Parts: sequence; C-alpha cells; structure tokens
Amino acid sequence: MIQVNTLFIAFLTLYISQTVCAVVMERLNLRFMKKHGSGVPTSFEGFIDDAALARSNAYGAARSRLGTVREVVGQSVLLAVIVSGFLVGLEGQIQQWKLGNIGGGLLFLLVPAVISAVVDLPFDYHETFVIEQKYGFNRSTVRLWVTDHVKSAAIALVLFVVLVSPLIRIMDTAPDTWWFWGFLVVSAVQVLLVVLYPIFIAPLFNRFEPVRDELLAKKIKTLMEDHGVRVKKILQMNAQMRSRHTNAYFTGLGRTKQVVLYDTLLESHSHQEILAVLAHELGHLKCRHIPKQLLLFEASLLAALFATHQLIDRPELYTTFGFESARPYVGLFLLGIVWQKAGFFLKPLYMAIARRYEREADDFSLRFIGSSGPLLAALKRLAADNLSNLRPHPLYVWFHYSHPSLLERTARLEKADTATNVTASSESHRLETGS
Repeated sequence: MIQVNTLFIAFLTLYISQTVCAVVMERLNLRFMKKHGSGVPTSFEGFIDDAALARSNAYGAARSRLGTVREVVGQSVLLAVIVSGFLVGLEGQIQQWKLGNIGGGLLFLLVPAVISAVVDLPFDYHETFVIEQKYGFNRSTVRLWVTDHVKSAAIALVLFVVLVSPLIRIMDTAPDTWWFWGFLVVSAVQVLLVVLYPIFIAPLFNRFEPVRDELLAKKIKTLMEDHGVRVKKILQMNAQMRSRHTNAYFTGLGRTKQVVLYDTLLESHSHQEILAVLAHELGHLKCRHIPKQLLLFEASLLAALFATHQLIDRPELYTTFGFESARPYVGLFLLGIVWQKAGFFLKPLYMAIARRYEREADDFSLRFIGSSGPLLAALKRLAADNLSNLRPHPLYVWFHYSHPSLLERTARLEKADTATNVTASSESHRLETGS
C-alpha cells in the first residue's frame, strides 16, 4: 500500500507539476497564435497567403488540442499504474514465477511501457487519419500504419532487451560500480545503433535509391567534397507513401554516412534551395555540433546513472510505493520516472544550446552559398508546405523549440550581410554549374 509521506508528496508534486506545466504551455501557445496569428508577415508574402495562414493556424490548433488530451490521458494512466498497487501485484507475481532479476526486470519494465503504448495508439491514429488527413498530409493506409507499428514495436523490444538485460546483470555482479559499466554499455549500444540504422532499420520502413536527378547529385557531391566530407551515398526516400511533409537529413557515421532527401522535397524545391538546406546540415558537421550534443547527452546519462546508484538502495524508495523488497529493476523504474519529470524542467537549457547551433549552421550555409536568398526561400517554402506555426509563444519556443522560430530565423538571415568574398562567390558558381 502507498505510504503518504514526504517522499510520496514530493514525487506526486513533481509528477503533476510537469504535466500541468506542459498543458499550460500548450494553452498559452494556442491562445498566442489565435491572438497574433492573423496577417501574413511581410517577409512571407509570395509564399503564404491569408487562406494558407488560416489553414496553418487551424492545423496547429488541432495538433495542440490533441497533444493536450494525449498528455493528460497518458500521464494519468501511468500515474494510476504507479499508485494503484498494480505494479506491486505484478512484482509479487514475478516472484511467484521465479523469473530472476533479469527475466523479472524485463517483464516489470515492459508491462507499463506496453500499457502506455496501447493508450497512445488511438491518439496516433487520430493524428494520422483525422488531422493529417484533413490537412492533406496523410498518404498512409490503415494497413501500412499497422505494419509500421508492428515493426517499430519489434525493433523497440529488441533494443529494450539488448539494453536492459546487461544493465540488470551488471547491477547484480558489480553493485558498487554498475553505474559506470552500465553507462559504457548504453553508450556503446547507442553508437552501434547510429551506425546500423541506415543499413538495417531505415530500409524496413522506406525505399531508398540514388537521387535520380544526376545534376543535383553532382552538385551535392561537390558541396561535400569542397569541405572534406565523404558520404557513401546520396539517396532519395519515398516519404510520400506516408506523408506530404518535406525534409532532408544526414544519417550514419563513418563509412555508413549518407545524405537522404525526401522525394517530396525534391518535387517542391529548386536545386539551390536544396543545396542551401544541405549546406546548413553540413554546417552542423563542420562545427562539430553532433559530437558536442552527444557529449552533453552522455554527461547527462552518466549523472543520472550515478544519482540512481546513490538512491536505489534506500528502503524508503520501495516502501513508499508499497513494495516489500528492494528489487533493482523496481528502483530503475521509479527513479527513471523521477529523472524524466525533472528533466522536463531542464529542457530550456538543452533547447537554448540547440538553437545556438542552428544559428551557427545557418551562418555556415550563408557563407558557403554566398547569399541568404536560397536558404530563405527554402525555409519559407518548408513553412508553407508543412503548415508551420509562424508565431509561437516565446515561452513555448524557450521550452520546446530546437530551432529558432521561423520569423526570428528569417529576420536574422535577411539582416545578414550578403556581400561575400571571392571564395564564396567561386564556390556558389561551382554549385550552380556542377563543375
């Protein structure tokens, strides 16, 4: 039975505060958009008209309302699972089955994850087949949607077993230093996943083929080679089989590194716009943003595992939530919830760093292309194509945006000095000609 003590009250306060804060920010963002969302910004004229802006606002409002209900229902169900005694009963059943720490831990951690995933399914369906369908983005079928979820669940289950099994094993065999060895295991799996994703996982969901536009492929290759970046492949992905949204990205590490362009992007953007977007992504590589962000993530992971090690053996952690014995996987679950909720309030720090990196990548693209024009056009077209919110609440941006808001970003580029040196002009000419 739950003990209503200081620890439980602190846990409940943190849990509810995070959920309330997330909901309040969604409401603030929605009201801000309704109040300031009329009138197309001057800089977006020619890309978005009044009808398109109204459609963007309606799309954003629909997603925000769904997100609010999704958050409240999902968090309420998870809290009920924690405080109702369900997990205590599950732990008792695990002990009767004599599954051991690894088998018991896998089952104990998997059950609430499955419950949360099942609760989320109706919201995901509504998002895809109601909201995305209404606003012209969805091109998926129910059969494809189900197949994607089955594949994702299978992959998640494999990764779950690969990560959790050795972690619990290490906790049993090295109780004083498990946090360090566990950190090494999780980090190694993470790096391995980045390497293997473009080879084994991504092809399970989409078809990848060399970019059919040979001239564009040549220009991209020139862009990469001019900055000493070797990519194994320049690919286009059949994104339109699921959605009309547009995007482009780098994936993989080392010899598996490749450029991927959505076929929807290729259909709606000029060569120079695509090159400007890729130059922005190249800026992340050249400025070493990816290893910097990885280092920050790894430091956070190490700190969380060490803090977990310091707290996981305390009896009150278990008795407060009704558990009679201190099982390591129970402690991992409870403290994992605490770190997840506490981490929400640290998001502004991570997002501020990410937004700074985005500005640096924009600057790199501007220097390389020699003009802000192509990147500005690409950003505005992306905003129009994806029905982006042009006027998010500043607090919402502070908490949730890894990129500066579109108005801030385009205004910054428009003010940038477009005068370039001879080198930048020469590089831009080479991209135009593909020579």
